Amino acid sequence: MSRPGKRWYVRGAAVGAVALLLAGCGGGDGGGGGDGASKALGKTELLSVLPDAKALPGWRTVTEPDAQEPVAEYPPPVCQVPDKKKRQTTCGGITFWGASSFVRKPDVTSLNFWTLAYKDEKAADAAYDALNAYYGGDRVGGGAKPVEIGEPGAEREANRAGMGTMGGPATITQLRVGTLVLGISTGTQGKSAVPDGEVKALAAMVADRAQQAQDGEKPSASVTER
Repeated sequence: MSRPGKRWYVRGAAVGAVALLLAGCGGGDGGGGGDGASKALGKTELLSVLPDAKALPGWRTVTEPDAQEPVAEYPPPVCQVPDKKKRQTTCGGITFWGASSFVRKPDVTSLNFWTLAYKDEKAADAAYDALNAYYGGDRVGGGAKPVEIGEPGAEREANRAGMGTMGGPATITQLRVGTLVLGISTGTQGKSAVPDGEVKALAAMVADRAQQAQDGEKPSASVTER
């Protein structure tokens, strides 16, 4: 099977035709840093953060981006942690949440995004800490090792395991950008892991989309293959 090509992260026309090479030597860390605006997002704004197929060439949509208001009796699966007190922090403060998923052949590599919106940065920070304590480290699989993704967002962590729930290599990336906590997971039935450079590019792209939305812009950041 051929190896995926280099992945470029592109922040859209809002800041001009800027492309940052995130695979191989050098390259930027992407946007979505901790110095941007941190405003609470509405449902439509949160939906715009989730990338679609246009932002992810080479991936086929499995679940279209969708955002909704949480129902107390049925909180989003991605916010649920075993500790009930921490679960109130991770799930109780969510104002809106969303998700989308994609797949890439030939080894059925999956790519999933989720977004959790909170009323303010303090609530998002507390939720990120609790979620990362649960989903970080070897939650992705035994013997997990960190993946270097630069410094997207205000807080971040990425880990890879040689065997995830699909039987092949898997990654979980978590980020906090202002009032949002974001997650990205990959998995495969094959033997080839999603390369570090691509994990980094995906993190930079979704962090920048989150920051663009909080800056009042229409998210346009994308990942393209060259």
